[in-house]
Amino acid sequence: MQYFPGLLNTKTGASILDLVMAGTETIATTLQWAILLMMKYPEIQKKVQEEIGRTVKSGSWATYEDRKNMPFTNAVLHEVQRFITLLPHVPRCTAVDTHFRGYFLPKGIIVIPSLTSVLLDKTQWETPHQFNPNHFLDAEGNFVKREAFLPFSTGRRNCIGESLAKMELFVFFVGLLQTFTFQPQPGVSESDLDLTVPQTTFTLRPQPQATCAVLRE
Repeated sequence: MQYFPGLLNTKTGASILDLVMAGTETIATTLQWAILLMMKYPEIQKKVQEEIGRTVKSGSWATYEDRKNMPFTNAVLHEVQRFITLLPHVPRCTAVDTHFRGYFLPKGIIVIPSLTSVLLDKTQWETPHQFNPNHFLDAEGNFVKREAFLPFSTGRRNCIGESLAKMELFVFFVGLLQTFTFQPQPGVSESDLDLTVPQTTFTLRPQPQATCAVLRE
């Protein structure tokens, strides 16, 4: 790629930065969390792999359309995004003078909504602080869409790349679990894996931890 000085000071440069940060960093970090959670909960990983085996033809790769026949895998991916609260605070700016719950918010003021307050709301989720794919499944095992699932925010300024992100996460995640089983390194148990103290950067990243990717037959 040819470098043009001052590019990042232009609208084009800002768009490229958004593409890298919002379109690449978020997907990569979510997949890191997904692999860590599969290591932490091997019984869930096994159920995903069994569903992949029933749905995807041997020797083929999954397509995004396959998610319709993979409710458990779809639920796992949604629960990963809910549980990790990847981008809990995304700044917004009021477009007009606004009155909200007794407060006056003048036009142009910065507002930072807390998505964590929704994604971990105990009134919306049965076990908000636990990784539980059943949040997105009914009694018959069918996938259930939840209104409180808002990792991409909501409204007119929700994430413009939501559709692309969902497709990428599904295809990459299923492809990885088709090929590998992820396990802690020797001498490390599932209980030793740390989910509690993420690194705070652009996104909430998991702590660096080693994984063993065991090739599946």
